[in-house]
Amino acid sequence: MGVYFINMFDKYSLLQRLWELPFPEKEYWVVGGSAMVLHGFRPRTHDIDLGCSTLLADKLEQKGYTVSHCEDGTRKILYSENVEIFENWIEGTVEMVNGVPVVCADGLLQMKKKLGREKDLADIALIEKSLGNLREGK
Repeated sequence: MGVYFINMFDKYSLLQRLWELPFPEKEYWVVGGSAMVLHGFRPRTHDIDLGCSTLLADKLEQKGYTVSHCEDGTRKILYSENVEIFENWIEGTVEMVNGVPVVCADGLLQMKKKLGREKDLADIALIEKSLGNLREGK
């Protein structure tokens, strides 16, 4: 349990790590808990999940990164201890947040709903509340 909290990323440390990535901005985007942090829905996350293009997935596989396959046949690439990259994992559009490509809030909501895991239910509630407040002008 202690290890889980040691590697937490707040917005600042998350951005620092993302700015270090050597990927073309059109070839990857931030998803999952990291997108939750960058959109301001949550203060921290314990890992970094990215979506990427097939082109970037091909390059990473050729460089020897560990690759496994998801149920739908797309690739999951272990880039580092706390960075996982999922080929073509996206709903909605990508927008720039602090110079980093991030799935839009509505797309993030759709992705969380598709996953439907228990841990995603709290995230769905946070996103829906925040988006509702924004739309109502609160």
